[in-house]
Amino acid sequence: MTTSIAPATTGITNTLTASRLPKWATWAILAGCWAVAAGVFAIVQLSTGGDYSIVGAVFFGTVLFNIMLFVLSFLVEGGRQARNRLVTSLVVTAFLIALIPLLSLVSTVLGNGLSRFDPAFFSQSMRNVVGEGGGALHAITGTLLITGMATVISVPVGLLTAIYLVEYGQGAVARAITFFVDVMTGIPSIVAGLFAFAFFSLITNDPGIRFGFGGAVALSLLMIPVVVRSSEEMLKIVPNELREAAYALGVPKWLTILKVVIPTSIAGITTGVTLAIARVIGETAPLLIIAGFTASMNYDLFNNRIMTLPVFVYTQYSTPGTDVQSYLDRAWAAALTLVLIVMALNLIARLIAKFFSPKLGR
Repeated sequence: MTTSIAPATTGITNTLTASRLPKWATWAILAGCWAVAAGVFAIVQLSTGGDYSIVGAVFFGTVLFNIMLFVLSFLVEGGRQARNRLVTSLVVTAFLIALIPLLSLVSTVLGNGLSRFDPAFFSQSMRNVVGEGGGALHAITGTLLITGMATVISVPVGLLTAIYLVEYGQGAVARAITFFVDVMTGIPSIVAGLFAFAFFSLITNDPGIRFGFGGAVALSLLMIPVVVRSSEEMLKIVPNELREAAYALGVPKWLTILKVVIPTSIAGITTGVTLAIARVIGETAPLLIIAGFTASMNYDLFNNRIMTLPVFVYTQYSTPGTDVQSYLDRAWAAALTLVLIVMALNLIARLIAKFFSPKLGR
């Protein structure tokens, strides 16, 4: 006796026999929608005389693509597959929308900053320059010196604090440190500058003090919470089995931390330090208060005013001379230099993470 079981009715279309859009259809629809949006924006530009917006054309072309893809998929493949394609395209659209500010920023900085991206810009200062010419060598040097000193101050303090919280901290002391680190994370940058200015003014009894080390201290106040939180999270994800294996071999705790825990999490710690540097390298307010600004070179962090790239951009833009365009060109070139420095820092962090992260055996 044989029993036949009727196939269950699920309402799902058999994908092996259903009509499907060709694989190239998605890209063809996207290209067509972008072309239509580009044409519409070109017509609007010609009729109004305004500037052509590439970002706007791409955005509205992508919105049109979502609509057209859903309609065509619904007509050819059915409602279920159309909804699947719609959700997928919306996810991709959200990604593109997130990229629009970044692409707009990069294109604007490149378009305006390349005009003064020349050897003179990187080999001259603004000493005795009131019009065309000059450069930002003094500002680049000041940025590297102050940020480097802030990193030297912040990384040991932040890393040791994170090690204490993860490996040793318990009770009220650890909770108090965590609370104050969270509070410091939200401190406005200008408050850090005012603190450094007031602190060194009281110590030196000089109400008009301006020097680079004060700027480094102000930036370190902003860096330390980021280093602590990022390093703490990286240390927490190190498996406890590694620590227990080291303890079982008789390795003391401090040596376990130094030889096992930190090397295992070095990739994440390096990334966190890089993010902290990127967080403060573009700060203007604290450096304007305590480091000041100057048109001359200054390699000494402990004497006299020192220029930095963010302050250089601010001063060039806010106080232009009679030749306004020259000042604006220098400001955009300095902004482009700052962006390139941040990109270089991220690249260095990735290389360090690649070469120094623990190699796992197969």
